[in-house]
Amino acid sequence: MNKKRALIAVAIVMGALTVPGLSIVAQQDDDEPPAMGFFVTSVSIGNGGNLGGLAGADAHCQSLAAAAGSGNRTWAAYLSTQGPGAVNARDRIGSGPWANANGLIMATNLQSLHYDNSNFNWQFSLDENGNQFASRIDGDPDFSEHDILTGSQLDGTAMPPGQDQTCNNWTSNSEGSARVGHADRYSFTTPGSPWNSSHGTPGCTQENLVAVGGAGLLYCFATD
Repeated sequence: MNKKRALIAVAIVMGALTVPGLSIVAQQDDDEPPAMGFFVTSVSIGNGGNLGGLAGADAHCQSLAAAAGSGNRTWAAYLSTQGPGAVNARDRIGSGPWANANGLIMATNLQSLHYDNSNFNWQFSLDENGNQFASRIDGDPDFSEHDILTGSQLDGTAMPPGQDQTCNNWTSNSEGSARVGHADRYSFTTPGSPWNSSHGTPGCTQENLVAVGGAGLLYCFATD
């Protein structure tokens, strides 16, 4: 190896920026992981389907994000409403991309979120602290909190008018029903269940949500 090649090799190995008479820039891998833009709430509001409306749900997301060090972003709950002036969950959450607490990109945009969402599962749908929620697939076979309130159809739009699927637009803790998704993508022990629209609940009390595998947890997305 001649002297010039030896200097180049040393520069690359040692990370030197320059070698006399040469113009060498050592490539550094200083990329920071993307900021968290998605999480499953670690705790629920605890009042069944009464979240204080969309504003109350968004405030819950914002509070948990702030406690986890991500309060500098604007957060919204993935929730739809029904009836006149219905709101689509997909229209509330920005345009992506969204990463989980570990920096893994969950979806790059609204299209991938709703049609190529393989990362939405028990392994990667983490809470704001980077922890997994309770699931039958890796824990107590009789206990799960995988039901996530959404009030939405598979494409993230509002449920049709008629039967209540949003606990009276997230203000009822008694009458009505809530459409939920399965954050672990399992229906009991069978894979393939939708992450955002799996079934309705038998009522809107906290006990109703718990009885079918939930706790009133939410999906939160950074909108900016």
